[in-house]
Amino acid sequence: MFAIYNKGNVGFRSTADNLYELKNLDAPNEARLKPDDDTLFQNYLDNEEKNKKNPNNQADSEAVNAYKKMANLDTSEEVYHVQDLMTKNIIYIDSSATLDEAYDLLKDKKVSHIPIVSFGKKIVGLIDKKLILNYLMDDLDNSKEILQRKLEDLYLPEVITADPDADIRSVCKVMLDFKLGAIPIVNEEDIIVGIISKTDIIKAVSHIPKLQLWS
Repeated sequence: MFAIYNKGNVGFRSTADNLYELKNLDAPNEARLKPDDDTLFQNYLDNEEKNKKNPNNQADSEAVNAYKKMANLDTSEEVYHVQDLMTKNIIYIDSSATLDEAYDLLKDKKVSHIPIVSFGKKIVGLIDKKLILNYLMDDLDNSKEILQRKLEDLYLPEVITADPDADIRSVCKVMLDFKLGAIPIVNEEDIIVGIISKTDIIKAVSHIPKLQLWS
């Protein structure tokens, strides 16, 4: 499940499919590799298609199994939830902090995104250096004044979040298609419990050989 928060208010909570529909963005096509120069692999794909149409075709099944054995393929697929990979020790900032304080925290902690929260760690937004730069570029003559504004007084863009038990594959697709660098992970009480970033995913891929990002 995914949600969209705007200044702490939930404007949407539903599945990834409905999120794409809401945002008028086509859902990604299923990734499928078909190398033309690998006849054996192509035969495997062809046999898989035949078996779908004729599951009792023993000869084809044996051919597929032979390929899997030869290629040393592990066909077992373990589903990982975002809570298994997310950063749980969250660096966050209160909405009463200033834009200048948010920039200092981003710089000092060397992180790319920081969730903005209100009382009780309820999610309000997400800030990064690019957003701060946009605020300054809108009114360069008053940049010092802008940096002293409280986050709660700024127009914060809506933020897409995910539930802790969301399938990591769905989360990765949403991050890719909506061009998100990170997604806050929020429980049913709107409280932030973690964050998943591109860095977290890259680390997970390098440490978990069986991790499948595409269904």
